[in-house]
Amino acid sequence: AGRTAAGVRPMMRGRVAQAPMSRPARPTRVNRDAGLASGVASLRSDAMAMIAPAPTQIPSTAAITGLPQFTMALTRSPVMRVKRSMSFMFMRVSGPMISCTSPPELKFPPFEPKIADGWLYGRGSGDMKAGLIACLAALDAVQRAGFRPAADVIVQSVIEEECTGNGALACLARGYRADAALIPEPQHESMIRAQIGVIWFQVKVRGIPVHVADAGDGANAIEAAYGIMQALHELEREWNSRKDQYPPYETVDHPINLNVGRIEGGDWASSVPAWCTFDVRVAIFPGQDIGDAKREIEETIRAASRRNVFLQNNPPEIVYNGFEAEGYILKDAEEPVGILAEAHRSVCGEALKETACTATTDARFFGLYADMPALVYGPTSELIHGFDERVS
Repeated sequence: AGRTAAGVRPMMRGRVAQAPMSRPARPTRVNRDAGLASGVASLRSDAMAMIAPAPTQIPSTAAITGLPQFTMALTRSPVMRVKRSMSFMFMRVSGPMISCTSPPELKFPPFEPKIADGWLYGRGSGDMKAGLIACLAALDAVQRAGFRPAADVIVQSVIEEECTGNGALACLARGYRADAALIPEPQHESMIRAQIGVIWFQVKVRGIPVHVADAGDGANAIEAAYGIMQALHELEREWNSRKDQYPPYETVDHPINLNVGRIEGGDWASSVPAWCTFDVRVAIFPGQDIGDAKREIEETIRAASRRNVFLQNNPPEIVYNGFEAEGYILKDAEEPVGILAEAHRSVCGEALKETACTATTDARFFGLYADMPALVYGPTSELIHGFDERVS
């Protein structure tokens, strides 16, 4: 293997090379709107690929794709830059946290990928490993066709899209900017025009523990929690009744979803439970104020508590944890949307469909915080976050 600035040059396409931890790549500088840490690895080639690790990271493994004159290097760093000219396009990908249980009705084991009837089955196949591979394969396809990118392309693979969005936000905080961002979420080859916001919160309910023989003298925290859940679903119905105030969601059947996603409580079956904690995810409309939404949540829980003899004087504790995400509507993006629509029509033979999504994505960070239009468009998939997830 030949020499590079890092000391090791991969031999051929598809091979994996080890760069010694004791010999990090020579620092260079990346030109962008805000400065990065100066320690950035570089590979010298006609079409340069630059990897920007976090300051404490030293890339040690590089998987190489592409042909000799167009090399992309993937390291432990979440950011890859393919350098061509002066403008930029993000391709931003992430992965979800989903159930790993395997019930008898599961068709295929979740961690053994299987192709059947035109579908690829496997955990995370649709959400969103397929999008990640599509981004990299697209760059490879450009080279195979004998072309080069007309602009710098930055590929970001980030964490926590499903719970905070902090991975994408960290990349923005470090200065990455572009003319537009493309997020390949599994959207059935349609584009998200609007997405809801999300709030996560936890409700901690207390009770009075007694022996089950004297259950009437205690206060059952689990049963009290159920009453609060019912009240929160009433709030969900109230918010959905307001959808006409938040276009384009006036045409969506049930835009606001509240989910009790986790619950634990009690100590064993022979004692009245003295505690119960449950976690909730609820959507909000684009333009709906987060502070106002939180006040409605809190008032709903207080009102439900007043109907319980014990909770009247011992109200539950509410803890906001994870998401406090605004909704987002893609606006002032005629040029990138037009380019995507033209590409979609040329491949699929039909007009690009637009949707108002009842989930959230990292697009809000680019659009709301960095004045970058964020286009969400990706493959056809089914049963994401569930059993037998699959992608076309």
